[in-house]
Parts: sequence; structure tokens; C-alpha cells
Amino acid sequence: VHVVESGGGLVQPGGSPRLSCAASGFTFHIYDMSWYRQAPGKERELVATISHLGRSTNYADSVKGRFTISRDNVKNMVYLDMNNLKPEDTAVYYCSVNRGGVLYWGQGTQVIVSS
Repeated sequence: VHVVESGGGLVQPGGSPRLSCAASGFTFHIYDMSWYRQAPGKERELVATISHLGRSTNYADSVKGRFTISRDNVKNMVYLDMNNLKPEDTAVYYCSVNRGGVLYWGQGTQVIVSS
């Protein structure tokens, strides 16, 4: 199982970056996929989840209405479109799959929201 996140960086408040996650090594289209984040000094938290066919999504209250998770089961990609970013969104963002009860993570991509 291999997931690789990209798309982070320094973003101004109110910005709208897109994070991407490339997945390989497993049958992508049968697994729900998630984005987590970990802010400095805080525990990792679940940000968003998308069902295996993309028909259902769930979000943390803190990002609901601002972030959108999506997937492309042909390209084995997961995306997180982030809008109206706030300084409290600063964190390392991780793509994740729960496969057989084991959570697999990528190396993460850092998002810093600052002017």
C-alpha cells in the first residue's frame, strides 16, 4: 500500500489550494479514503472521508462547508479542495486508507496558512 500526498505549501488566509493523493498497491475503488491533519502540538484528526464510489462524504465540523473531498477511481487519486483557509488550518495533511483494520498513511504534505 502506497499513498503520496502533494499540493501543500504556504497559503495566504482565504486561499484555496488543492491537495492530491496518489494511491497504489491496493484495489483503490473498493476502499473508502480519508484525509487527516495534524497541527503542531496537537493530535492527528480526521478531516474528511469519501466512500469507495464517491457517493458519500463526511467532514469534520471545523471544515464543513469549506473543504471538499473527491476521488477519481480511474486515476487512483483522492483530492481535498480547501477554500477560505484560516490560520488554524495550518497542519500536515495526510491521505489515509483503512485496509483490513490497518490505517496506512503517506508522508504528509504541510499546509501553512499565513500572511
